[in-house]
Amino acid sequence: MKRQVSIGLALLPILALIAAGAASIFIWKAGMFIPLIISIIVTVLVGVMSGYSWKELEEMMVSGVSKALPAIFILLVIGMIVGTWISSGVIPTMIYYGLSFIHPSFFVPAVAVVTGIVAITLGSSFTSIATIGLAFMVIGEGMGFSPGLIAGAVISGAFFGDKLSPLSDTTNIAPAMAETDLFSHVRHMLWDTIPAFAIAVALYGLFGTRSVQGSVDTGNIDMILNGIQDTFIIHPLLLLLPVLTIFLMIKKLPALPTLLLVGIIGGVISIVVQGESITSMVNTMTNGFHAESGVKAVDSLLNRGGLVSMLNTIGLLTIATALGGLMEGTQIFQALVRPIVARIKTPSSLIATTIASTFLVAFASGAQFLAIILPTRTFIQTYKDMNIDTKNLSRSVEAAGTVGISLVPWGVPAVFAASMLGVSPEQFIPYIFFAFLVPLINIVYGITGWTIVKKEYPARSFQQQQSAAVGGMGHE
Repeated sequence: MKRQVSIGLALLPILALIAAGAASIFIWKAGMFIPLIISIIVTVLVGVMSGYSWKELEEMMVSGVSKALPAIFILLVIGMIVGTWISSGVIPTMIYYGLSFIHPSFFVPAVAVVTGIVAITLGSSFTSIATIGLAFMVIGEGMGFSPGLIAGAVISGAFFGDKLSPLSDTTNIAPAMAETDLFSHVRHMLWDTIPAFAIAVALYGLFGTRSVQGSVDTGNIDMILNGIQDTFIIHPLLLLLPVLTIFLMIKKLPALPTLLLVGIIGGVISIVVQGESITSMVNTMTNGFHAESGVKAVDSLLNRGGLVSMLNTIGLLTIATALGGLMEGTQIFQALVRPIVARIKTPSSLIATTIASTFLVAFASGAQFLAIILPTRTFIQTYKDMNIDTKNLSRSVEAAGTVGISLVPWGVPAVFAASMLGVSPEQFIPYIFFAFLVPLINIVYGITGWTIVKKEYPARSFQQQQSAAVGGMGHE
């Protein structure tokens, strides 16, 4: 017979993940695969002790991974896009004109703003990081900026756009789980997103000014420009491919076929414009772009991409979502937050608890979807019982689950950004100002009550309350 997981048992998988993760990052230097597997083993043992069969636990893992399949397919296509957009000269053209025209005095804040605009139109933080973000990394390093600072500005801009874009998967999932409509959710997020991004841009201006003083190496920039020009045909018409991508996304065409199309077009351009052979293009799509320009800075940042480059991130996503499926199925997360939910009496404590719980899932799994879905399903009825509009719930969950999760070193967003930009999470996390500010602003709103919208919901019957209490899920 299955029984509720006790708080002591529920803590074991999370403590195992944190302990193993810390050891792997600081001692073993082996990444997060083994810590996640250790946590899965502990979670399975907790599930067996709670009366679940192996078959049931296996089905939970399969269910968790199945939710990540759309993201996995998109990641594979993004790897292909990075390879073909480099070999076609699209990203090198962005870099070339960026180095030629963007002035160092406003470069870092411009990185955040431009990446944000691209992310809003594309609806994807990952695609923005892998395309315009990669270009900015080369430009910024050529100007002498810290790689961590540039990467932080790229990631801040990418998640600003991802958070507000109606095309974003997370921006659609959050209101759907919170039973509110998409555009009410987006409008409500303007209250935390715009102030946080404005402050972040101002900070990038301050840090950028200090960072660049006396450090701009024009000789290095000229060397990079010459290296790019010697390796690729550079032409402004190549920028039509990113424009086409933005246009197709604005038309709300499905993300996967759209990305696949622009990736293939990049391959065709490589053959027609850059003179690549079909064989080399297939290899670029598979293994990424490889060339020797004679300029180390150009080679180290442009020799990347391909389907294979995404396998590490996909492997991590698969294991993390398997763990999340176990934690959801065995109700380990609900067991941890159930006593806290029962003591919530004020909107401020509810908002703070929602954000803290979302961060808990983010640190435990590293997966955005789980960090959004689990807390929303757990807290939705509490918001209704307190007559607080559930768009406050979706906003709080996005603050930590969509944006704040980029502060988790082993989280999928940080691992993806590290693999794309060539900068370790430890270097760029301190500079993701937007990710620190958004949750903080939501907590302030909860304390002050400002922007917290009320709404009357039908009262639950006594039988419904009893059923919810027994189920421990906190939702109908």
